[in-house]
Amino acid sequence: MATFEKVKEPGGIAGWLGTNIARILLAISIPLVAFFVMRAGFLFLRESDANGLIIALVAIIWGVGGVALLYLIANWLVEQLPGSAAQRLRPYVFVGPAMAVLSWYLLIPTFRTLWLSFQVQAADRTTTFGLDNYIFAFTDPAMVESFRNNALWLVVGTSFIVVFGLLVAILADRSRFEVIAKSFIFLPMAISFVGAGVIFRFIYDASRAPGQSQIGLLNAIVEGFGGERIGWLLIEPWNNLMLIGVLVFLQTGFAMVLLSAALKSVPNELLEAGRIDGASEVQIFFRIIIPYIRGTIVTVTTTIVILTLKIFDLIFVMTQGRNGTEVIADRLYKEMFTFQNQPRGAALAILLVILTISVMYYNLKRFREEEAF
Repeated sequence: MATFEKVKEPGGIAGWLGTNIARILLAISIPLVAFFVMRAGFLFLRESDANGLIIALVAIIWGVGGVALLYLIANWLVEQLPGSAAQRLRPYVFVGPAMAVLSWYLLIPTFRTLWLSFQVQAADRTTTFGLDNYIFAFTDPAMVESFRNNALWLVVGTSFIVVFGLLVAILADRSRFEVIAKSFIFLPMAISFVGAGVIFRFIYDASRAPGQSQIGLLNAIVEGFGGERIGWLLIEPWNNLMLIGVLVFLQTGFAMVLLSAALKSVPNELLEAGRIDGASEVQIFFRIIIPYIRGTIVTVTTTIVILTLKIFDLIFVMTQGRNGTEVIADRLYKEMFTFQNQPRGAALAILLVILTISVMYYNLKRFREEEAF
């Protein structure tokens, strides 16, 4: 109706179209001008000889203010559109830039990596195309060992983190010192993987000869009780378990926090009904509590699975993949940067992406099912 009224104004359809086209062209030109002004400012700052602190402050103000200005102008541009087009396009004004950034930094590199993974690099640096890199990934003895170690991390690491997190959450909820206990368990989350790797490398240290003062905490304790020093990170396959122990130490607090929140959501009426029916505490735990918080347990488990699939920091800092501790991500790094065979590294990266996306797809599918329910 509003459009019809505008057509009846002096000038008719031609005048109405001319007015709206002029508004749209003006709205398009304004963000273009703003973009080129921001770009000119960036080039000016990059080539400026001013004080570094001043350049940093101006860059922050210029960048944040410029982005805010572009959003305001883009929103104004959409408002100039006729009819319901403004309402349909307004969400994309705010979602569009984020999607563009994700596409540029995630989707495009992923497809380029996929293309690179099918290139086969010969000894003379010539390249052909084929599946040799993927065949190598599943047949090379070192790669088979990496997959086996990753499977060990997945099963042992994930199981211990979830079980310990659930156990601590249950015991802490029944303790008078709940806040203090949870704080201490969660505290390792503040340590980075690299920092934890350095700390535990000293704890597991076995570099001192027998009879000398041991700097490794575990070996100092062992020798203090009359035993002989042990190469904790040298003995296969126990060295992998020692590395997994570091991950358990770091991530148990994460599992505890989520599972503790889920436990507190279990209705007391449901627990009391089970007790009235004669169920023991063990039966209540396995038949009432566990099914009730199953969604949270699955979420925590899949999150830790994704983390263990990508584990790299601890291995690189503590053993560099030596003595049978190599994992997929560590092998990927060596193929890319040590052996300079980027196609093989790209193939390993694609395999990690496929494994990670599989777990994420399961999570998203489960979330959709719960929403439907």
